Amino acid sequence: MSLSRRSVLVGLALAVGGCVSQRQSTMQTAANAYVPDPYYVAMYGPITTEPWPIPAVDVSKIDPRLLRQEVDYPTRERPGTIVVDPTARFLYLVREGGKALRYGVGVGKTEAFNFQGEADIGRKAEWPRWTPTKDMIAREPERYGPYAGGVEGGPDNPLGPRALYLYQNGRDTLYRIHGTTEPHTIGKKVSSGCVRLFNQDIIDLYGRVPVGAKVIVLPSYEDAGTA
Repeated sequence: MSLSRRSVLVGLALAVGGCVSQRQSTMQTAANAYVPDPYYVAMYGPITTEPWPIPAVDVSKIDPRLLRQEVDYPTRERPGTIVVDPTARFLYLVREGGKALRYGVGVGKTEAFNFQGEADIGRKAEWPRWTPTKDMIAREPERYGPYAGGVEGGPDNPLGPRALYLYQNGRDTLYRIHGTTEPHTIGKKVSSGCVRLFNQDIIDLYGRVPVGAKVIVLPSYEDAGTA
């Protein structure tokens, strides 16, 4: 969505509260208008070094809190742990010194769709193949039935350029952390339970976490959104 005076004021309030990094996602011009910070324009710019080009994200239309940033995040979890908060629509990668990298995410349409609990990254894949689950096909046969045989990796694959596969006790949970072909859905409850990030963000996260990394998905409560 377009940046508004309200979103700017919210961002400033969070910064004062110590909840976000000192960098703001907008910059003020002499005409008192706000334009995207070049730092984030570059961060979410086009990627041309992949097998398929990845288009830029128009950050002027994104709630600034959903953009990747370091935040204060005191926790007992070890650095390298991924914590997903479906209610707030954030994914945290725990870092040293009470900090975390925070990414905006899209999550399941309903609480029943979302995975909850602990898992680990059982495997990682670049430009992964996607196959809808039996439950997805049963719920929406017209939408998912044609893809029952699977979809090869590529620019039209719903998983985007990277996927992290959540396992429990050595078994695939069928939940993934992945990219998206629909960047406008980040910050919303839209998926069939998987956690989706901007493609630029999933590539960044993919490079930071190894197979075996711990993942914690918190319970999902009321529709708090990001507003």
